Amino acid sequence: MRTTETPGRTPPRKDAHSNRRRILAAARRTLREDPDASLDSISRAAGVARRTLYGHFPGRQALIAGLTHEAGRELRQAFAGARTADADPVEAMTRMVLAAWTVGDHYRMLVALGRRHLEEDAGRSPLAPARAEAVAALRRGQREGVFADHLPAPVLAQALEALMLALAEENAAGQAAATAFLVAAGVAPQRAALQVQEVIGRDRAAADG
Repeated sequence: MRTTETPGRTPPRKDAHSNRRRILAAARRTLREDPDASLDSISRAAGVARRTLYGHFPGRQALIAGLTHEAGRELRQAFAGARTADADPVEAMTRMVLAAWTVGDHYRMLVALGRRHLEEDAGRSPLAPARAEAVAALRRGQREGVFADHLPAPVLAQALEALMLALAEENAAGQAAATAFLVAAGVAPQRAALQVQEVIGRDRAAADG
Protein backbone atom coordinates (compact mmCIF):
# COMPACT_ATOMS: atom_id res chain seq x y z
CA MET A 1 0.00 0.00 0.00
CA ARG A 2 1.40 3.35 -1.02
CA THR A 3 1.82 6.08 1.57
CA THR A 4 2.54 9.79 1.25
CA GLU A 5 4.35 10.01 4.58
CA THR A 6 8.08 10.65 4.47
CA PRO A 7 10.14 8.21 6.59
CA GLY A 8 11.46 9.86 9.74
CA ARG A 9 9.08 12.78 9.52
CA THR A 10 6.69 13.51 12.42
CA PRO A 11 3.06 13.49 11.25
CA PRO A 12 1.75 17.05 10.84
CA ARG A 13 -0.92 16.64 13.53
CA LYS A 14 1.69 15.60 16.09
CA ASP A 15 3.89 18.51 14.99
CA ALA A 16 1.02 20.94 15.49
CA HIS A 17 0.28 19.63 19.00
CA SER A 18 3.96 19.82 19.96
CA ASN A 19 4.31 23.33 18.53
CA ARG A 20 1.28 24.56 20.45
CA ARG A 21 2.73 23.25 23.73
CA ARG A 22 6.08 24.88 22.97
CA ILE A 23 4.44 28.22 22.12
CA LEU A 24 2.39 28.26 25.34
CA ALA A 25 5.42 27.30 27.44
CA ALA A 26 7.51 30.03 25.80
CA ALA A 27 4.69 32.54 26.28
CA ARG A 28 4.56 31.79 30.01
CA ARG A 29 8.31 32.34 30.36
CA THR A 30 8.54 35.37 28.10
CA LEU A 31 5.47 37.20 29.40
CA ARG A 32 6.56 36.57 32.98
CA GLU A 33 9.73 38.54 32.24
CA ASP A 34 8.06 41.13 30.00
CA PRO A 35 4.24 41.42 29.93
CA ASP A 36 4.57 43.62 26.81
CA ALA A 37 6.62 41.08 24.86
CA SER A 38 5.65 40.84 21.20
CA LEU A 39 4.35 37.73 19.49
CA ASP A 40 7.50 37.76 17.37
CA SER A 41 9.71 37.51 20.45
CA ILE A 42 7.53 34.68 21.76
CA SER A 43 7.85 32.78 18.47
CA ARG A 44 11.65 33.13 18.67
CA ALA A 45 11.65 31.90 22.26
CA ALA A 46 9.53 28.91 21.20
CA GLY A 47 11.83 28.14 18.28
CA VAL A 48 9.04 28.29 15.72
CA ALA A 49 8.41 30.45 12.68
CA ARG A 50 6.10 33.43 13.02
CA ARG A 51 3.58 31.86 10.66
CA THR A 52 3.48 28.79 12.92
CA LEU A 53 2.62 30.88 15.97
CA TYR A 54 0.01 32.88 14.05
CA GLY A 55 -1.45 29.62 12.77
CA HIS A 56 -2.24 28.65 16.36
CA PHE A 57 -2.86 32.11 17.81
CA PRO A 58 -3.83 34.76 15.26
CA GLY A 59 -3.38 37.58 17.76
CA ARG A 60 -2.25 38.53 21.24
CA GLN A 61 -5.70 38.13 22.75
CA ALA A 62 -5.96 34.61 21.30
CA LEU A 63 -2.65 33.71 22.91
CA ILE A 64 -3.77 35.07 26.29
CA ALA A 65 -7.00 33.09 25.91
CA GLY A 66 -4.90 29.98 25.25
CA LEU A 67 -2.92 30.58 28.43
CA THR A 68 -6.15 31.14 30.35
CA HIS A 69 -7.62 27.86 29.11
CA GLU A 70 -4.42 26.07 30.09
CA ALA A 71 -4.51 27.69 33.54
CA GLY A 72 -8.15 26.70 33.97
CA ARG A 73 -7.41 23.07 33.14
CA GLU A 74 -4.48 22.93 35.55
CA LEU A 75 -6.54 24.65 38.24
CA ARG A 76 -9.32 22.08 37.97
CA GLN A 77 -6.77 19.28 38.18
CA ALA A 78 -5.15 20.91 41.23
CA PHE A 79 -8.53 21.25 42.96
CA ALA A 80 -9.29 17.59 42.26
CA GLY A 81 -5.97 16.56 43.79
CA ALA A 82 -6.50 18.78 46.83
CA ARG A 83 -9.90 17.36 47.81
CA THR A 84 -10.25 15.15 50.87
CA ALA A 85 -13.49 13.43 51.78
CA ASP A 86 -13.51 14.35 55.47
CA ALA A 87 -12.28 17.97 55.29
CA ASP A 88 -14.35 20.61 57.09
CA PRO A 89 -15.11 23.85 55.17
CA VAL A 90 -12.08 25.73 56.50
CA GLU A 91 -9.66 22.92 55.66
CA ALA A 92 -11.29 22.38 52.27
CA MET A 93 -10.96 26.06 51.41
CA THR A 94 -7.38 26.12 52.66
CA ARG A 95 -6.51 23.25 50.34
CA MET A 96 -8.21 24.95 47.42
CA VAL A 97 -6.35 28.22 47.98
CA LEU A 98 -2.96 26.53 48.32
CA ALA A 99 -3.63 24.46 45.19
CA ALA A 100 -4.71 27.55 43.27
CA TRP A 101 -1.62 29.44 44.42
CA THR A 102 0.68 26.73 43.07
CA VAL A 103 -0.99 26.90 39.67
CA GLY A 104 -1.28 30.67 39.74
CA ASP A 105 2.45 31.03 40.33
CA HIS A 106 3.01 29.64 36.82
CA TYR A 107 0.50 32.04 35.29
CA ARG A 108 1.23 35.16 37.29
CA MET A 109 1.68 37.12 34.07
CA LEU A 110 -2.05 36.89 33.40
CA VAL A 111 -2.59 39.34 36.25
CA ALA A 112 -0.18 41.86 34.78
CA LEU A 113 -1.76 41.43 31.34
CA GLY A 114 -5.06 42.70 32.67
CA ARG A 115 -7.81 41.20 34.79
CA ARG A 116 -10.42 42.04 32.17
CA HIS A 117 -9.12 39.21 29.96
CA LEU A 118 -10.15 36.74 32.65
CA GLU A 119 -13.55 38.36 33.15
CA GLU A 120 -14.75 38.62 29.56
CA ASP A 121 -17.69 36.27 29.06
CA ALA A 122 -17.09 35.00 32.60
CA GLY A 123 -19.92 32.45 32.43
CA ARG A 124 -18.03 30.48 29.80
CA SER A 125 -14.56 31.21 31.13
CA PRO A 126 -12.31 28.16 31.62
CA LEU A 127 -11.94 29.38 35.19
CA ALA A 128 -15.71 29.21 35.79
CA PRO A 129 -15.75 25.61 37.16
CA ALA A 130 -13.04 26.46 39.70
CA ARG A 131 -14.94 29.58 40.72
CA ALA A 132 -18.14 27.57 41.10
CA GLU A 133 -16.35 25.13 43.39
CA ALA A 134 -15.07 27.99 45.53
CA VAL A 135 -18.58 29.46 45.80
CA ALA A 136 -19.96 26.07 46.86
CA ALA A 137 -17.29 25.76 49.56
CA LEU A 138 -18.07 29.26 50.84
CA ARG A 139 -21.79 28.50 50.96
CA ARG A 140 -21.12 25.37 52.98
CA GLY A 141 -18.95 27.32 55.40
CA GLN A 142 -21.55 30.06 55.75
CA ARG A 143 -24.22 27.49 56.60
CA GLU A 144 -21.93 26.01 59.25
CA GLY A 145 -21.05 29.43 60.66
CA VAL A 146 -17.30 29.36 59.92
CA PHE A 147 -17.29 31.94 57.08
CA ALA A 148 -18.69 35.46 57.15
CA ASP A 149 -22.25 35.73 55.86
CA HIS A 150 -22.52 39.51 55.45
CA LEU A 151 -22.27 38.96 51.67
CA PRO A 152 -23.82 36.28 49.45
CA ALA A 153 -21.31 33.55 48.66
CA PRO A 154 -20.86 34.54 44.96
CA VAL A 155 -20.15 38.17 45.91
CA LEU A 156 -17.78 37.13 48.70
CA ALA A 157 -16.00 34.82 46.25
CA GLN A 158 -15.45 37.71 43.84
CA ALA A 159 -14.03 39.88 46.61
CA LEU A 160 -11.71 37.09 47.74
CA GLU A 161 -10.58 36.47 44.17
CA ALA A 162 -9.69 40.15 43.85
CA LEU A 163 -7.65 39.83 47.04
CA MET A 164 -5.80 36.82 45.61
CA LEU A 165 -5.01 38.70 42.41
CA ALA A 166 -3.68 41.64 44.42
CA LEU A 167 -1.50 39.32 46.50
CA ALA A 168 -0.26 37.65 43.33
CA GLU A 169 0.79 41.02 41.95
CA GLU A 170 2.76 41.57 45.15
CA ASN A 171 4.38 38.12 44.79
CA ALA A 172 3.17 37.07 48.24
CA ALA A 173 4.11 33.66 49.64
CA GLY A 174 1.49 30.93 49.36
CA GLN A 175 1.20 30.41 53.12
CA ALA A 176 0.67 34.11 53.77
CA ALA A 177 -1.83 34.37 50.90
CA ALA A 178 -3.86 31.41 52.16
CA THR A 179 -3.95 32.85 55.67
CA ALA A 180 -5.04 36.26 54.37
CA PHE A 181 -7.75 34.60 52.28
CA LEU A 182 -9.21 32.75 55.27
CA VAL A 183 -9.15 35.86 57.46
CA ALA A 184 -10.92 37.86 54.75
CA ALA A 185 -13.49 35.04 54.51
CA GLY A 186 -14.26 35.50 58.21
CA VAL A 187 -11.98 33.01 59.96
CA ALA A 188 -10.23 34.23 63.11
CA PRO A 189 -6.58 35.10 62.34
CA GLN A 190 -5.08 32.60 64.79
CA ARG A 191 -7.26 29.75 63.56
CA ALA A 192 -6.53 30.70 59.94
CA ALA A 193 -2.76 30.62 60.50
CA LEU A 194 -2.90 27.31 62.37
CA GLN A 195 -5.12 25.72 59.71
CA VAL A 196 -2.74 26.68 56.91
CA GLN A 197 0.27 25.39 58.86
CA GLU A 198 -1.51 22.11 59.62
CA VAL A 199 -2.47 21.48 56.00
CA ILE A 200 1.02 22.26 54.73
CA GLY A 201 2.58 20.11 57.46
CA ARG A 202 0.32 17.12 56.80
CA ASP A 203 0.89 17.32 53.04
CA ARG A 204 4.67 17.48 53.52
CA ALA A 205 4.57 14.50 55.89
CA ALA A 206 2.48 12.53 53.39
CA ALA A 207 4.89 13.37 50.58
CA ASP A 208 7.89 12.29 52.68
CA GLY A 209 6.21 9.16 53.95
